[in-house]
Amino acid sequence: MMVVGVGCGPGMMTVEAIDRLRKASKIFGSARSIELAGEYIPSGCAVTAIEDYSRLHELPEDAVVLSTGDPMLAGLGLLGGEVVPGISSMQCAFSRLRLPLTQAVVVDAHGKDAEAAMTEMLDELERGRIPFVLTGPDFDLDALTAMMTKRDIECTMVLCEELGYPNESISFGNAEHPPMASSRLFSLILANGR
Repeated sequence: MMVVGVGCGPGMMTVEAIDRLRKASKIFGSARSIELAGEYIPSGCAVTAIEDYSRLHELPEDAVVLSTGDPMLAGLGLLGGEVVPGISSMQCAFSRLRLPLTQAVVVDAHGKDAEAAMTEMLDELERGRIPFVLTGPDFDLDALTAMMTKRDIECTMVLCEELGYPNESISFGNAEHPPMASSRLFSLILANGR
């Protein structure tokens, strides 16, 4: 099995990823990842949309699994086999904001214990790191700002929506005036003194 990162938005695939897709005979991925890779999928290639990610271990050995962003950030790279990197939402966001990746720490709040994820991101911020938070559609910004206020943490909240897409949006705020998400596809960065 090979896991290929298709980037976080249109035009964000690497040359290596494109080359691997052009040679594939069986491709599996989410509807979004298939759309991002569409122009590079060869005719005659069997393409299957994944509905149930718990059954990925049942895919054939010669399967190419598409991962939005980078497979090691999203986690699909942990399936085993070869991994071809992609341009992640984190790389895109930190480049847009001119933030050093050497200070970044990833916090996965997607489908996780929300309070534990929020505690982790604030702990990392207090350590001088820049948390990049992978959120889910149910991520509660109000609960995060309440926790920030309770812990007396002042920082810039950066809400990154639809990164890599034409309607990309990056908005700024703080605990008192948090940015508001208008999309289900967003990530969050917390930065001290920025």
